[in-house]
Amino acid sequence: MKRRGYGRRGYLAFILGIIVGFLLFLLISAVYSLRPIILFLKPVSADTLEITFLYTSEKQGWIESVTPAFEKWVKDSLGLNVKVKLIVAGSHETVNLILHGSVKPTVWSPASSIWIPYLNSKWRTLGYSYDLALNGTPLVYSPTIIAVWKSFAERYNITYLSDLYRIIEEGVEFKYGHPDPTLSNGGVVALLMEVAAAAGKPITMLTVEDLMNSSIQEKVSSLERFAVKYGKSTGFFGKWAAESGPQAIQVFIVYENVVVDNSLAAKRKWNDPLIAVYPKDGVFLCDHPYVLLNAPWVSEEDKRIAELYLAFLLSDYSQMEAMKHGFRPGVEHIQIDISIFNIDNGVNSIIDAPVYTTIPSSNLLEGLIVLWDKVRAGG
Repeated sequence: MKRRGYGRRGYLAFILGIIVGFLLFLLISAVYSLRPIILFLKPVSADTLEITFLYTSEKQGWIESVTPAFEKWVKDSLGLNVKVKLIVAGSHETVNLILHGSVKPTVWSPASSIWIPYLNSKWRTLGYSYDLALNGTPLVYSPTIIAVWKSFAERYNITYLSDLYRIIEEGVEFKYGHPDPTLSNGGVVALLMEVAAAAGKPITMLTVEDLMNSSIQEKVSSLERFAVKYGKSTGFFGKWAAESGPQAIQVFIVYENVVVDNSLAAKRKWNDPLIAVYPKDGVFLCDHPYVLLNAPWVSEEDKRIAELYLAFLLSDYSQMEAMKHGFRPGVEHIQIDISIFNIDNGVNSIIDAPVYTTIPSSNLLEGLIVLWDKVRAGG
């Protein structure tokens, strides 16, 4: 009786199949530049595996453009039905949504890592004995800049944020704005930059005592009284400002990508270019961390899908798409695309100013929110 087995030809076919399958995986990985990941997911079924991604509005155009490609890639290459549920809000608002239980995301991406210790601190005050956000991986970078119509910037020589205080002292009146700090990272960073310029200090040297200094408060308040609008989130606010034009608002603080996304349309509409001024008293660089939550509602299967999604967002394909939306790449080997980051789009490829990425403490973040009630227009 013959022994059961593959036989010589069967074994050769089996080995050849493994080699072809491995080469196909390498080819797909090369196309998307995915980092190696070992997945232990369910085999393909009619069921859809869904994760929830809570992220900030300035990334909306980019994320919505690449996520369908991710879902298709997973289906075509791994045979998995995956859906990424996208929920958009301002950074501070995302924290509140998580803490209130209104949204239970698998992954959270505020505009800056400064919100990670803040969320953990608030989470623990609810009685939990562990941190909800353990770490984050930067997806892309966006400097916080002064967006201003070119004619206004040239007329008043705006190169520092402190120049806004200077022209106020000279009696110049203008319409100003930024996102709401109680909802948006962009608003918090705008206030942080205002305080640093008023104190004459680098952002990293600010103290809670500076926030309580009456002369600094008065100076910040003198700028805030010109505010005509506080946006719900940076992306939504920046779009409103660009569409409303120089008669509605002359100066506003947003991320660089907002200028890239809106400059050409604004120039055509208003015949006055919208430009980014990188304030020489300091630019805060937001890192847009991808944070897989350490939460009871996040399953092991959710984590594996989220890891694959992260790899896709860091791929060359996704990072190049991010640059089209005005973001600087979060992956070191990818070079800045100077066909996007140039003066025709209202921005510079090189940031010629001090760059900051951190704040001294979470207490300073808390203090800024308290200060906001004292200095805001109509406050």
